[in-house]
Amino acid sequence: MPLAVVSKDGKKRLGKVFGDHVVDLSIADPGLPSDVISFLEAGGQAIERFEAVQADSAGALALDAVTFHAPLHRPEKFLAIGMNYGEHAKEAVSLGYEAPAYQLWFNKQVSCINDPFADVVMPRVSADLDYEAELAVVIGKTCRHVTAADAASVIGGYMVANDVSVRDWQRRSSTMTLGKSFDTHGPIGPWLTLAHEIGDPHALRLRMLVNGEERQNDITGHMIHNIYDQIAYLSTVMTLKPGDILSTGTPSGVGVAHEPPRFVQVGDVMRVEIEGLGHIENTVIAEPA
Repeated sequence: MPLAVVSKDGKKRLGKVFGDHVVDLSIADPGLPSDVISFLEAGGQAIERFEAVQADSAGALALDAVTFHAPLHRPEKFLAIGMNYGEHAKEAVSLGYEAPAYQLWFNKQVSCINDPFADVVMPRVSADLDYEAELAVVIGKTCRHVTAADAASVIGGYMVANDVSVRDWQRRSSTMTLGKSFDTHGPIGPWLTLAHEIGDPHALRLRMLVNGEERQNDITGHMIHNIYDQIAYLSTVMTLKPGDILSTGTPSGVGVAHEPPRFVQVGDVMRVEIEGLGHIENTVIAEPA
């Protein structure tokens, strides 16, 4: 069962999701950590206690009575890989981008992180607002120089993500960071599904729907660089920490690749679904004056 950050009456708490309700872990087991990063840092002991919490444990709250929040609010890193599905890479090349010889990583600044069902803001400075359905990996252990063969052991869990992109600002810098980091442009969630609950993370279907119309549909196994190779590559360079988010690339069908481009507009609803991980859904609103 997934680990969620929820609130009721303004108070955030960790919860374990069961079907139509979530169990408040601060009531069911007050000894558990109170945030996801601390939970991951606690390792196997926290997972064992989490697993012991049952659907009928004290502290049950109906799902429709709580608000879901981003599982990670301020991780140390939010990294994303570009052009990591074959058909999407072809789209990008057709738009003038050069096919990368190596893994192409960029930062999404952590200030862009948004709740799974919160509004996404259309910035005043651009109308080139685009969507990217992605599987997000959350690191579970501090690690460096991890081999691809060992990479699964450092994964804490998985989430649904939308790598919202402001395309004209993305093109202003070769790092892409500015166009990927506007406030609210990193919705994640709806919860963290722990790694051991997912059999093969490369066998999940992911979809993007805009106002109910399917725009993207693919299998995570179609990544050019799989999750384990991504972790091996990044950990060659830097120490990865519990809570770090790796957004693993988007399939073909992004708005900018259409002729003419099909960017999202104010009022549009973006919904990302990933098999076994749930969905996030965000409405585009105008930036307040």
